[in-house]
Amino acid sequence: MKLIPKAILFDFDGTLAVLTLDFTKMRHAAIAALRGFLSADELAHYDAERPVMEALDLLDKRLPASRSTEARAVVEKALIDFEVEAAKLSRLYTFTLPALTRLREKNIPCAIITRNCRASVETVFPNHADYCAQLLTRHDVKNIKPHPDHLLGALAPLGVAPADALMVGDHPMDIVAAKNAGCQSAGVLTGEAGPELMAAAEPDYLANDVGELMKMLGL
Repeated sequence: MKLIPKAILFDFDGTLAVLTLDFTKMRHAAIAALRGFLSADELAHYDAERPVMEALDLLDKRLPASRSTEARAVVEKALIDFEVEAAKLSRLYTFTLPALTRLREKNIPCAIITRNCRASVETVFPNHADYCAQLLTRHDVKNIKPHPDHLLGALAPLGVAPADALMVGDHPMDIVAAKNAGCQSAGVLTGEAGPELMAAAEPDYLANDVGELMKMLGL
């Protein structure tokens, strides 16, 4: 029998808000920002299979420390600009506020765990603090999900053990992050990942959306 979690951690884009980020275009924006730092040949082979943030870690291997720091700052600004523009086209799903309100009424704290920047979340959800105890973006932690620190950093102030928490997301990476942290996991199908891909990640729950998940949890 699965127990009602004592805290719920939510991914943001594709989970609580409409996904408007084009990750291919975001990668192109990052690569364009690197043109002053890497050669055309290096850019042409710039780890197309890696997520953008992980790919940026390779700058440390290809550039002196001072240049790597400078390059990261330039790319980070390009990514924030891209994310905020995409956020202007997004909105919360219709089920998001009712679900978060229900959790507040049940005294079940929740947090938003995202690899995006804070400005993009606050563009879509400026009053997130009224509903969520924590918002941890990539700028708030040293190691972002799927590293467990991203989730554990949200749970520690809440005083909730990982085994008593549920991580909810629309991408297999969210399920991996939950397992890495020792949390329960729930996949929702409101992002780009299809049901087969999400099911293959073996979440503890799989729902069409957060609203349906709440019913599955008996909340």
